[in-house]
Amino acid sequence: MDQSTIRQGSERRGTISDLSRFVAASVEAARVKQQPFFHLEFDRVFPDDVYRAMLAAMPRTTSYRRSSRKDDILADGTVTRAKIDLFPEYIRGLPAEQRGLWSLVGAALCSCEVSDAMVRKLAPALARRFGPKYAAVGFYPIPTLTRDGPGYSINIHSDHASKGITVQFYLPTDNSTTHIGTIFHAELADGSRPPVEKKTFAPNTGYAFAVDRDTHHSVDTVGPDVKTRDSILLTYYVDAGPTKFLRNRGKRIGNFLLNEMQAGLRRLTSN
Repeated sequence: MDQSTIRQGSERRGTISDLSRFVAASVEAARVKQQPFFHLEFDRVFPDDVYRAMLAAMPRTTSYRRSSRKDDILADGTVTRAKIDLFPEYIRGLPAEQRGLWSLVGAALCSCEVSDAMVRKLAPALARRFGPKYAAVGFYPIPTLTRDGPGYSINIHSDHASKGITVQFYLPTDNSTTHIGTIFHAELADGSRPPVEKKTFAPNTGYAFAVDRDTHHSVDTVGPDVKTRDSILLTYYVDAGPTKFLRNRGKRIGNFLLNEMQAGLRRLTSN
C-alpha cells in the first residue's frame, strides 16, 4: 500500500472501511474444518499490497512489549515473545510511516464488519458453547502484533474461558518457515491429546476457532534457524455483563501501563 493512501479524516475512514470489508470477505471465504474441532482456515487475509506494506513496516523488536509469561522467559533470561497491541496508545511511538499503517490495520481488525463475519462463520461452535443466543454475546477484540523468537514454545492448552474467539494471522515474508505453525490436538476418551494437524506457517494465511474446553493447541519450540515468527493474534474476549466489560478495559489499561514502564526502562538503560 502506498503510504500516501493513509491519511486523516474521511479518506482515511474510507480506507479503514475498505480494509475491513476485505478482511471480512476473507473470513466469509474461509475453509471450514471439523477436525480435531470446528475451526476456520484463511487464505489471503489482507490485500496483496497491504500485506507487502505490513512486512515492510514491521517495527523494530525494541518497540515491542516483552511478554511477562513465565514460560516465555528462558533460563538465561531471554524473552521469546514480544507484543504490540494495535491500539493508538501503543503505536503512537512508532515512526510515522509505521504508525499510519498499523493504525489502519488495527482499526480494521476491531471493526464490526470483521467481528460480525467471525461470529457468523463460527456460529456452530459458538452455539455449542454459548447456546442459541450466541449472537447476543458481546466480544471485545484485541489485535496484537506478536513476535516470537528462537526458543519460543507453548504447551498443549485450550485457552482461558475469558476468551470467546482466538484468531491468528501469519505474517512470514516467504515459505521458508512453514514448519512453525500452530498444532491442533484431539481429545480422546482416555484423556490423551494427540496432535492431528500442524498449520502451515505461510504468508497471509491463518486460522480461527471459538474457544471451548476441547480446543487444544500448541507450538513446538522455535529453532535457531528462525529469525522471527511474526503474526497477529486477534483475541475476542467475552464482554457480557459489567464484570467482564470492566475487566477487558482494565486489561487494556494494565497492558498500556506495563508497556510504558518497559519503554521507560529501555530509555534509561540506553542513556
